[in-house]
Amino acid sequence: MKFIALKRSFLALMYLIVAFLLPLRSVLSEDRVHRIAFIMELEGPINPAMAMYLHRGFKEAKRQNAHIIILRLDTPGGLASSMRSMVKDIMNSDIPVVVFVAPNGAGAASAGVLITISAHIAAMAPGTNIGAAHPVTVGGKEINRTMNEKVLNDMASYGRGIAKEKGRNHEWVEKAIRESVSITAKEALKEGVIDMVASDMDELLKKLNGVMVDIKGGKITLHTKDIERSYFSPGLRDKILKTISDPNIAYILMMIGLAGLYFELAHPGAIFPGVIGGISLILAFYSFQTLPVNYAGLLLIILGIIFFIAELKVQSYGLLTIGGLISLALGSIMLFENLKVSLRLMAPTIVLIGAFFAIVSALAFKAYRSRPRSGLEGLIGEIGIVKEDIDPEGLVFVHGEYWKAVSDKKIPSGEKVEVQDIEGLLLKVRQIKR
Repeated sequence: MKFIALKRSFLALMYLIVAFLLPLRSVLSEDRVHRIAFIMELEGPINPAMAMYLHRGFKEAKRQNAHIIILRLDTPGGLASSMRSMVKDIMNSDIPVVVFVAPNGAGAASAGVLITISAHIAAMAPGTNIGAAHPVTVGGKEINRTMNEKVLNDMASYGRGIAKEKGRNHEWVEKAIRESVSITAKEALKEGVIDMVASDMDELLKKLNGVMVDIKGGKITLHTKDIERSYFSPGLRDKILKTISDPNIAYILMMIGLAGLYFELAHPGAIFPGVIGGISLILAFYSFQTLPVNYAGLLLIILGIIFFIAELKVQSYGLLTIGGLISLALGSIMLFENLKVSLRLMAPTIVLIGAFFAIVSALAFKAYRSRPRSGLEGLIGEIGIVKEDIDPEGLVFVHGEYWKAVSDKKIPSGEKVEVQDIEGLLLKVRQIKR
């Protein structure tokens, strides 16, 4: 009995020791876990390049088993399609995402508003602002009245849904979309649009420590004290894509490409214009895959080039050139859906490219119509001297060579003759009267 009692006492003691050590072990393990704050910089217009950069960054954060993703945001807005792609990545992330509008003087305008409120935690630095989310075109003009109500209602319901999902002030979000209101960081915190204000990254990480967030897998508590920071920088591909994703750059590349290839077709063997044209055209089509291209506009531009090429073969007295210019102008206006190439860029480009095509067409047509100056056909019209009497056949010296020649009349040696025709290696000549 004593043995059984002793055994029970020992087991009870062990249970007490285990119960005491388990919380201590949990605390120690929390300190020893290697945690990473995965930081990405989103600066500039929201476009397909930024959306692709964000998507690749999320994959890398998952590979590194990051504890938290921080997006430092400063944007004037951008494409709705790219914004929706980014919002989808943020809201479906298995890792808590913090959008931090910073540094001082930065802003989250237009599409940046919806990206900010879609985060698990939204933060702003003092001296920043958020708002003005009314849908506009890339050129800054409001969309036309026929589409305004449809697009506005769609964007308002989209923003309202995101705000409700994240527990933010959905009324203010809708107001920012419909009335383009904008507020400061302090006002945003007061209005319940964001969760915190932090002056810099250090303060942000301090405030995030111990915060509980809801993610797809459930609730998680953030531990950001002394966390390691991992910065995800854009690669060369991201930088190139960001540059050529600008519709103005894509438009210029396409025009240079078409002009280069046209020059090569009009003057075969020039090589350099063809090489530059080919490279520019490939870059243009690469950027088109990231932009909402209207293929009717693209076909009109190609049709304009066909008109210019036809001008080389058909004497239309400039009608084909005029048709090409009209097609080029209409295609340029229609080229991108919901985007506008800058009119200040488009007008001089069309004039310069049109003038280039017209000049090249004129030169090519002139060369096509001019008399050959080399080969056998180049001998027609040349002047030569009779070396042996032609009666009806003789020998003439023309173009630095001796040729057999025939004539309807007898021509004595020493006389000048003009080449009228050539049959095989026999010239037909006539005497030039002195």
